[in-house]
Amino acid sequence: MEKSTLALCPLFLVLLWSPLALGGHDYGQALSKSILFFEAQRSGYLPSTQRVTWRANSGLSDGKASGVDLVGGYYDAGDNVKFGLPMAFTVTMMSWSILEYGKQMAAGGELSHAIDAVKWGTDYFIKAHPEPHVLYGEVGDGNTDHYCWQRPEDMTTDRKAYRIDQSNPGSDLAGETAAAMAAASIVFRHSNAAYSGELLRHAEQLFEFADKYRGKYDGSITVAQKYYRSISGYNDELLWAAAWLYQATNNQYYLGYLANNGDSLGGTGWGMTEFGWDVKYAGVQTLVAKFLMQGKAGHYASVFEKYQQKADYFMCSCLGKGSRNVQKTPGGLIFRQSWNNMQFVTSASFLMTVYSDYLSSSGKSLQCSSGSVQPSELLSFAKSQVDYILGDNPRATSYMVGYGNNYPRQVHHRAASIVSIKEDSSFVTCRGGYATWFSRKASDPNLLAGAIVGGPDAYDNFADQRDNYEQTEPATYNNAPLLGTLARLSGGHSGYNQLLPVVVPAPKAAVAKPSPAPVAASNELSIEQKQTASWTADGKTYYRYSTVVTNKSAKTLKYVNLSISKLYGPLWGLTKSGDSYGFPSWIQSLPSGKSLEFVYIHASPQADISISSYTLA
Repeated sequence: MEKSTLALCPLFLVLLWSPLALGGHDYGQALSKSILFFEAQRSGYLPSTQRVTWRANSGLSDGKASGVDLVGGYYDAGDNVKFGLPMAFTVTMMSWSILEYGKQMAAGGELSHAIDAVKWGTDYFIKAHPEPHVLYGEVGDGNTDHYCWQRPEDMTTDRKAYRIDQSNPGSDLAGETAAAMAAASIVFRHSNAAYSGELLRHAEQLFEFADKYRGKYDGSITVAQKYYRSISGYNDELLWAAAWLYQATNNQYYLGYLANNGDSLGGTGWGMTEFGWDVKYAGVQTLVAKFLMQGKAGHYASVFEKYQQKADYFMCSCLGKGSRNVQKTPGGLIFRQSWNNMQFVTSASFLMTVYSDYLSSSGKSLQCSSGSVQPSELLSFAKSQVDYILGDNPRATSYMVGYGNNYPRQVHHRAASIVSIKEDSSFVTCRGGYATWFSRKASDPNLLAGAIVGGPDAYDNFADQRDNYEQTEPATYNNAPLLGTLARLSGGHSGYNQLLPVVVPAPKAAVAKPSPAPVAASNELSIEQKQTASWTADGKTYYRYSTVVTNKSAKTLKYVNLSISKLYGPLWGLTKSGDSYGFPSWIQSLPSGKSLEFVYIHASPQADISISSYTLA
């Protein structure tokens, strides 16, 4: 009797909440918030355009002990560690979202914000890849970090940097980072050609490194094993990187790599029911199916058809029309595991969304074991998953923080759960944070807008408690795939041909250039930069930039400390001391109204320059 009562309850709940779906959701608002979340996850010097104002600069010495600048990048979730593998997957999926649905993002005024979010990650990857066969894959470690509950602005935990190289390989990490930089290079191709080329060079080097020196990254960076163990190995990342490099270059080498290694690396053999930061096969199979539908397979068509069969397998299993279907909650949510299940929901929903458009564009239908399925069913199912996340579920809870009226208030997130350092600069100690802030039963003092939390259990149950990390912790890779699906749902239902060449439209507003500004240029000092020359050598375009610092005050400038980041070439006219720059040797002070000029040359957009401190007398 008890069993039958339990079985009826979910059905009763479904009847109660399903009419809510008729009300519809503001997908544009959800998209805006989901992009905003990435600004809360930023590490490093925050730019003047920072919209999540309760955050401040953090991790400003990252990499210093190893002699490398690793300032920047993203914290992965509710902690303060920078894990390279999930960060790279996040950037790949943000880029893929833009490549498929950039027009819809532009129409909603969100494209420039989405591109900024990608660039925050790729700027960091450039720093993390200082040599062809060296890649830094983690800063900080989960063990010491999880012992403490501190704002990133206060953290006292170890910030050791961990790397892979020829002797300590990590093909999965290098492969995913190659995929991220290749995908991002397409995003920037028309708006920032020099930067796009730089990303592509890094991507090609990283793929060569991943393929030549094979090994699992968590065998080299062992501190990652407890948190981001590469269970699937690296074969999927090698294929994933090759697919993105083919998309970025049209180079037949990468197409041949996919064909010649499809069987041995599992691309044509593995029928998957999940897609995420560890397991990329379904993503590879979806991309290769796209190449096939675009007519690019050539004499590899027979191999690529096997990839497509496995892509179909994934889609059918998500729909519940395959031979091995994914589990779903009584409320209809894809359920894979109790810890941060939403990562699989958003990733699967994105693949189903793009696959629906690929099939529609090619005039094909999906072939499942239960029969032929129209592409519109894939999009409808993806929409149902997004609607569940936004509140159409048995609890009527939005699992996106800040969306709707009923959303998680006690998020498992250090920065959100502790009062902003801008409101109360009192230092939060390692263990004191647990005693004072973690254990509070009140709502978070800072709204982590747009964050997708781990979500409910297999029976649609959810407990909004900070210590319930399996359900209340957000992650960047939960949000990244959702950007594309939300953009697609917000953009209407006409005029799609996802098989045409990708052209990312120019954002309505210029892409904001992050400028590390502990102290911004004031009314007393000004900084003006301009490009004065450019030339091409060995296929690379170099730029000469002139920067003028002017003393606009009525006093004499006795001392100035400049912060310069994203500088990839030589600089003349300043004296470097540690990580900062000051007056050149021939200038002791700068009188009122006078200026000093310095120049630098590199093959990138202008560096970010700001005034850290100065003295007037």
